[in-house]
Amino acid sequence: MCRWLGYSGGPIALEHLVLDEEHSLIKQSLESREGAETTNGDGFGVGWYTDTREPGVYKDVRPAWNDRNLRDLCKHIRSPLFLAHVRATTGSPVQQTNCHPFRHGKWLFVHNGLIRDLDKVKRDLALAIHPDLFPHIEGTTDSELMFYLALTFGLESEPAKALERMAGLVEATGRRHGVENPLQMTLGVSDGNTLYAVRYSSEGDSRSLYHSESIRALRAMYPDHATRLSDDARAVVSEPLGSLPGAWIKVPESTLLRVSHGDITQEPFAPRPPD
Repeated sequence: MCRWLGYSGGPIALEHLVLDEEHSLIKQSLESREGAETTNGDGFGVGWYTDTREPGVYKDVRPAWNDRNLRDLCKHIRSPLFLAHVRATTGSPVQQTNCHPFRHGKWLFVHNGLIRDLDKVKRDLALAIHPDLFPHIEGTTDSELMFYLALTFGLESEPAKALERMAGLVEATGRRHGVENPLQMTLGVSDGNTLYAVRYSSEGDSRSLYHSESIRALRAMYPDHATRLSDDARAVVSEPLGSLPGAWIKVPESTLLRVSHGDITQEPFAPRPPD
């Protein structure tokens, strides 16, 4: 599988979460504590928003821990919202077009998990993607299919419902082909204003996902920590970036998060096939 993180808040250098923390994303790429694999070395990517409409993206097939350019970029890029991902392939080739995050217009998308027995359902899922969107698919992953299905089902206008429709179609298609528990996912997606995150699996035993406690609460618990972060800084992560008790809150099963302006709201996530 993979590990990923998303940040929303006052602009910070990407290195603070990708490189510097006690259990940063770089360290998770070498030694994941809660992932399906210990090592996530099949490529990486970062996507960030600044004052332009389209987010920037940098990704490569090399292991994240072995890329000097990534370290340099993370030290010099400051962003109020970014997504980062380290990959462990579930079968698709190790190539740049298969690295996350995936970008379309203002949207970024990262995923940890899989569509089971993709070979049985890939054709049906691909044919459900809107013809205007299909030419933009560059890679061969189930994750990119999920992203373009969500775009097809209304991600631009109603993100939560679009993600539920995407998951509903994947499950319905898988079960029609005799696939047990078709979908396993945590995902992050953003339009540059709001960060959305989902923890869901068909079997109800999803990969790990956490969000940070509020900065106000962290400063009350640990006055010497979180001093460099803005009051509205929040993060969503595959696994905690540090070991401070109470700093990280586990996201419940079948939950969608909305992260914006320092607030995190959560609501039930219930897949439903599109009309």
